[in-house]
Amino acid sequence: MTDAECLEACLAGDGVALIPTDTVYGLACNPDSERALRRVYELKRRPPHKPAAVLFFSLQAALAVLTELGPRTCASVEALLPGPVTLLLANPGDRYRRACSPGGEGPGLLGLRVPELSSELAPLAAVRLPAAQSSANLAGASDPRTLDEVEVSLRRGVDLVIDGGELPGTASTVVDLSGYEASGSWSIAREGPVDAHSLSRILG
Repeated sequence: MTDAECLEACLAGDGVALIPTDTVYGLACNPDSERALRRVYELKRRPPHKPAAVLFFSLQAALAVLTELGPRTCASVEALLPGPVTLLLANPGDRYRRACSPGGEGPGLLGLRVPELSSELAPLAAVRLPAAQSSANLAGASDPRTLDEVEVSLRRGVDLVIDGGELPGTASTVVDLSGYEASGSWSIAREGPVDAHSLSRILG
């Protein structure tokens, strides 16, 4: 089986995978599986109320699911993704509640991630299923750029490990677009590889 086939089977079977992205290594699982998400949080020792991003392996797969996006938001998603950004979007359809709103307070923002899969990572674009994704580190620890930098307990605790070699090592820029459709407002929630000047040129 290819890496893409193994990863898709892992996600479909509610397993947890250690995967490369265009930024750092991450843990990935079925975003609708309470059991799989619990395992991710326990492995990371992460507070259970903190949301996880939802990663699609291609932009086409993301847009096919997120049909409720307004035209302005959709244009920004197409301009920024795939790439090393996580977009915080309004989530009126309450999609992926277990990942986006683990505290159960109602619809949380959807953290949308579509990595730019180039060179040896390109075959992962064949994965059709989305994944709840969080960096492969213990809560508060540094983000791993190689498999050797991933805590041993995490490597041993997952069901699948995919080696993508050395990655850039800086976690994605997080951009809050939750008010973008109504007013064009946006803000950077976490700095990363894409700077404010580049975002301003795209978002206005």
